[in-house]
Amino acid sequence: MNISGTHLNYYYVCKRKLWLFSNGISMEHTSDLVYEGKLIHETSYPQRSERYEEISIGGCKIDFYDAKNKVVHEIKKSNKIEEAHEWQIKYYLLTLERNGIEGVKGILEYPALRQTKFVELATTDKDTIVELEKQIMMLVELEQCPPLIHSKICKSCSYFEFCYVNEDVS
Repeated sequence: MNISGTHLNYYYVCKRKLWLFSNGISMEHTSDLVYEGKLIHETSYPQRSERYEEISIGGCKIDFYDAKNKVVHEIKKSNKIEEAHEWQIKYYLLTLERNGIEGVKGILEYPALRQTKFVELATTDKDTIVELEKQIMMLVELEQCPPLIHSKICKSCSYFEFCYVNEDVS
């Protein structure tokens, strides 16, 4: 299995979501919130697709890479899970470095909030990511799905109905 930035994002959000996603159970196509996020992604910076390129490298799909300035742009709808977003970008930066592209920086963009955050990859981040890769591999190879986390973020998750089909969520 190739680990992607999405795997790191989901690792920080919910181990159950990570396991489901990694084991081929995808619910994003049924989610209005995911669709809304895609619309924000596609409409916030319409000129960007002309200037920057989408690249696939080492299992990662980076939507907007500015090769001239060595900047990865990642667009998100909300900053509620900002730590997960940061690690996703850091993983992209390390993946680029592992493939010989050094000195890349990241920009996390929240157009609906009119906020941006610059992201860099520190040496300690690299060590953390190596450990996270090991933990992700162990987690996704589990025979059973991890338990529910019962968090307030669950209600906005594309897996909500799947996870809570037999639960009383009132």
